Amino acid sequence: MLDVCLALVSALECGAEGIPFARDAGVPVSVGVVFGLLAGSVLVLRRRWPIAVVLVAVAITPAQMGFLMGVVGLYTLAAAELPRRVIGALAGMSLVGTLIVTFVRVRQDMDRGDWTLGDWFLPFAAIATSLGLTAPPVLLGLYVGARRRLMESLRERADSLERELQLLAERAEERAEWARNEERTRIAREMHDVVAHRVSLMVVHAAALQAVARKDPEKAVRNAALVGDMGRQALTELREMLGVLRSSERPVSRGVPLAAVGAAAAAAASRAEVAGAAVAAVSEGPGLSALEELIGQSAAAGMVVDLSVEGEARSYPPEVEQTAYRVVQEALTNVHKHAAGAKTHVRVAHRGSEIAMQVENEPPPEPASAEAAGLPSGGNGLVGMKERVVELGGVFVSGPTEAGGFRVSAVIPAP
Repeated sequence: MLDVCLALVSALECGAEGIPFARDAGVPVSVGVVFGLLAGSVLVLRRRWPIAVVLVAVAITPAQMGFLMGVVGLYTLAAAELPRRVIGALAGMSLVGTLIVTFVRVRQDMDRGDWTLGDWFLPFAAIATSLGLTAPPVLLGLYVGARRRLMESLRERADSLERELQLLAERAEERAEWARNEERTRIAREMHDVVAHRVSLMVVHAAALQAVARKDPEKAVRNAALVGDMGRQALTELREMLGVLRSSERPVSRGVPLAAVGAAAAAAASRAEVAGAAVAAVSEGPGLSALEELIGQSAAAGMVVDLSVEGEARSYPPEVEQTAYRVVQEALTNVHKHAAGAKTHVRVAHRGSEIAMQVENEPPPEPASAEAAGLPSGGNGLVGMKERVVELGGVFVSGPTEAGGFRVSAVIPAP
């Protein structure tokens, strides 16, 4: 609508200026008016073809037409996305054309005696008029064009930052989901280690208690005491893990409020940190110093087990000691489940840059199974042991021996 209104005003202006042009050119007035209307209406194309509008304005400058079209055309040309040399060339053509026409017209008026000013007025009027009709629209168009490009650049940058924040939020959510999965897996392993071992020993002692309750009351009392101790230990460890889980669910404080996308990224990152903290906290557990107590519990349950240690014992990182302990614990639990009564050998070797452990049981005196002993088996023990060892960069091997027993071996790097 703006272009149509400007073109209408330009056509009326050029049509009015076509009357004196027709008289000077010796043509019918109607021809001059129609010519002016057609020339002025070209301004409606200023956004699509600004070069054509400026050329038309320069072409009708000798007829003293199209002042509005020239000004608006130069402004549109300077604000458009065109090479600077094209803008400079067309602005120079308009400047020179306006300068020449103004110079000739003022000279003719002075020769006719209309103006009685000095000779200085002629160049002054020509230069001032040409600059006044050319420089302001060109400078204003250059400023508006530069500002428009700056705003577009800022908008593109804002869009790019928003996309980057969205990508960061997605990545943070992925990391949080990965951390949650790792946390669930780690907690599942911890629960399995605690519950499976303690409860397996409790079942073994309960069976022994049932068998000797009438024959040997003193031994039955000792077995009952052991069952109670193991149950209390299992409950204590379970309470510790549940306490860690409850503390990890506390809300994380945030500082300055972010934008919607930034807030999503911050929330996802905080969830990942909370999950990682929970995993680290749950990872705290017994170490190598508790191996003798662990083997003593199995021996109290009727298992014939011996422990041999090679090399000089030293302190290891908590995750290494706990993994070594859990491997031995789960291996002994499997012996209780699948090879009750089998003699078992536990070997621990302290080497220069690693620690190795091996649990091997001989064939049981009588073939037994977990189902026969009343101990369910989910098949997750060996998987959990392997996951623990591999996470630390170690090697885990398990399988039956040639003699009919079963062997579990693990080597964990401990620089």
